[in-house]
Amino acid sequence: MRAFRAILAREFLGYFRTPLAYVFLAVFNAFAVSLAFFVGGFYESNAANLDRFFLYHPWLWAFLAPAAGARLWAEERRQGTLELLLTWPVTVWQAALGKFLAGWLFLATALAATLPMVATVAWLGEPDLGVVASGYLGSLLCGGACLGIASLCSALTRSQVIAFVTGFLACFVLVIVGYGVLDPLLAGALPPDKLGLVARLGLWRNLEPFTLGAPDLAAVTYFTSVALAGLGLGTLAVERR
Repeated sequence: MRAFRAILAREFLGYFRTPLAYVFLAVFNAFAVSLAFFVGGFYESNAANLDRFFLYHPWLWAFLAPAAGARLWAEERRQGTLELLLTWPVTVWQAALGKFLAGWLFLATALAATLPMVATVAWLGEPDLGVVASGYLGSLLCGGACLGIASLCSALTRSQVIAFVTGFLACFVLVIVGYGVLDPLLAGALPPDKLGLVARLGLWRNLEPFTLGAPDLAAVTYFTSVALAGLGLGTLAVERR
């Protein structure tokens, strides 16, 4: 257990040993706020809620979660420290879980940096803080799902660039599916009642109930399943190597 905590602390603090982490936090905060105000029309909506703020989070996580997760295994393989890491008194699964939780905690730090948005909404009106908390929870779960995919991509290569690109493309597909972008292309191949099922596989469709303050079990199961599938397959890939 002590070695597991050491891996968790090592990976989490490792993000802050380079300027890249601070650039990541600044970029996430800047884009999250800018998209809400300038693209989503936050002021024009005249509504004291954050639904337009969370609307673009799947796009942000699709890009930034793979950027944060690309280093999880690829960096170990590039530096030749993977074998050294696995000599610690932990299993591969414990090491993988420690790395994933460290990355997820880093994403949570980036999300927490946007909390001044809550103060802005509270200053403009009287938001339902329960709905706001639900939206943040859904966004964090969405980020965890994208990080699980990034973890799998990182385990398959020693190049962080390749891990990032493949992770981004996989997450991007899940984003556009959720917004119904592929519906015209699939309309000829699938019956109308099946298109809704395809859309349910998208990130936004599962995040939306959280932004409305009504998270459902299906959405929680979806995000958890995607994260665990990516984590599990990535761990198996490391074990096979």
